[in-house]
Amino acid sequence: MTNPLLIALHDGTLTLTLNRPERHNAFDGALIAALDAAFITAERDPAVRLVVLAAAGRSFCAGADLDWMKAAAHQNHDENLADARRLAGMLDHLSRLSKPTIARVQGAAYGGGVGLIAACDMAIALDSARFALTEVRLGLIPATISPYVIAAIGVRSSRRYMLTAESFDAPTAHALGLLHEICHDETALDQVLAQLIGALKQNGPQALAACKTLIADMAHAPSPLTPQHLEESAQRIANLRATEEAQEGMSAFFARRPPRWCHRTGHKD
Repeated sequence: MTNPLLIALHDGTLTLTLNRPERHNAFDGALIAALDAAFITAERDPAVRLVVLAAAGRSFCAGADLDWMKAAAHQNHDENLADARRLAGMLDHLSRLSKPTIARVQGAAYGGGVGLIAACDMAIALDSARFALTEVRLGLIPATISPYVIAAIGVRSSRRYMLTAESFDAPTAHALGLLHEICHDETALDQVLAQLIGALKQNGPQALAACKTLIADMAHAPSPLTPQHLEESAQRIANLRATEEAQEGMSAFFARRPPRWCHRTGHKD
């Protein structure tokens, strides 16, 4: 049986490659479980500095596997709820991962595939990739992916593309905010990926984790900020200034040398 997820750790970069190309990398129970386990392991492994989510074959991810969905039609409510919770939990672990995450999108992404992209911190894609939120065509809704998609493209665009289920191209996905960059070919895609990885590895691992938490917590802060939010932001920076990592970062900056974390990487295949 083919491994549904290929895992490789090189120089601090954990690459997770969806490996069901004959099924357009569609989700089934095994792939969801493999992704979830990989995200949990990545969170705990200090050798992992960042995570790249990639895919084999022509498609990035076609959403839910049709055979898996057919089987779900014969399950009772509790069984379907358990399946949905596993998918929701996997996406939550991806979204909450303290390490930076990058989606490398080389092909089409539909339904849950769009959710995977939206749950990552950054996303880059070939300009030939296409996207769609097709759940309503099957009498379903994009429930578990909705928090991430709405956060990525906004309420107004979500209303259009979730309700019409129409497909859209990579330039549109870029304009909507789902993608950060689009590239003409895979060589350019990998060059942009390498640039992002290089930039991330210059930054303090603890600071990156704290910054991800800050973004999540402040995303829905009121405007103008309350005194509590102002105090919280002051407390966060004060706490970080006292850490060993911050002291090393500032010392390295003034000494015009690389900080130690630029060399703290691991290698595993």
